[in-house]
Amino acid sequence: MTEARARTPAAVTYYGLSGDAWKNIAILAVIVAACVLPFVISNYRTFQFTLVLVNAIALLSINILTGFNGQISLGHGAFYAIGAYTAAILITHFGVPYWVTLPIAGAICLMAGFLFGLPALRLEGLYLALATFALGVAIPQILKYKGIEDWTGGVQGIVINKPTAPFGLKLNPDQWLYFVALLVTIIVFTIGWNLLRGRVGRAIVAIRDQPIAAQAMGINTAFYKSLTFGVSAMFAGIAGALGGIAIQFVAPDSFAITLSLSFLFGSVIGGIFSLSGAIYGALFLQFIPHVSEGISKAAPGAVFGVFLIVFMFIMPAGVAGFLRLAWVRIRRRMANRRAQG
Repeated sequence: MTEARARTPAAVTYYGLSGDAWKNIAILAVIVAACVLPFVISNYRTFQFTLVLVNAIALLSINILTGFNGQISLGHGAFYAIGAYTAAILITHFGVPYWVTLPIAGAICLMAGFLFGLPALRLEGLYLALATFALGVAIPQILKYKGIEDWTGGVQGIVINKPTAPFGLKLNPDQWLYFVALLVTIIVFTIGWNLLRGRVGRAIVAIRDQPIAAQAMGINTAFYKSLTFGVSAMFAGIAGALGGIAIQFVAPDSFAITLSLSFLFGSVIGGIFSLSGAIYGALFLQFIPHVSEGISKAAPGAVFGVFLIVFMFIMPAGVAGFLRLAWVRIRRRMANRRAQG
């Protein structure tokens, strides 16, 4: 047992540090770099990276639901929209502080996702995908309904004032909102990591891999699938609330079905079977469309499609899977060099 444990990646040391220690150092370095970033780039770039953090939270919701639990969703833009409108309505109609709207939006989407997941348990695979697709198509139309126009603003949407830094902090609104998004992202990813590494996470993955065996072992598959859908919707709702505040505007047409599809594309590109893949996918969604437009303003969609094909051809397991494989190869070479001398 001791020998087997010594051979695990966490027990292998490099320059006196274990693999887990190097991983923690890398995460800390990324966080430090993220904190320095808004002070060395323009306000527009800061705004773009704020949207990267927002998209990372949204893609994390897809990774947990589809990558770790096996439920395919083509309508998570609906929960993103619910979160955005929850924040907008609370801020503009009730004067609720922007930071309070984030957990409220998450709670509302948690309940909505859990309730939607209950009847959706009868559906699997493509049928569940079609059900969520219908939800994603319906929500923008519901938001345009004249009966709730006084609350939602109808097709005109709602304008939100961008928050300013409190306590006299010398940060402009873009920088302050970036740090808010960074803090929320760290909290959400920490929740997701703790959820997946524990008993609940093992049950979620077991249902994805062997649903019949998981049920035979006493796992309440109905409950865990509904819970996963609810947690995933909660993360999407938080992302929507944060995105609405960052963009300062919400409107039904901003949450078309293409938004849900882009979330799925980003998750697959980044690596749908990992948490870090959500960050890589968010970077792809934010910057590749701008690169595509710079290459060809006449047909940016075609260029974007080429990027998708190239990424999937070179990195079939996503960016996270590609980097993981590269690290394994580097680690083997380091081990071989150490063994040779």
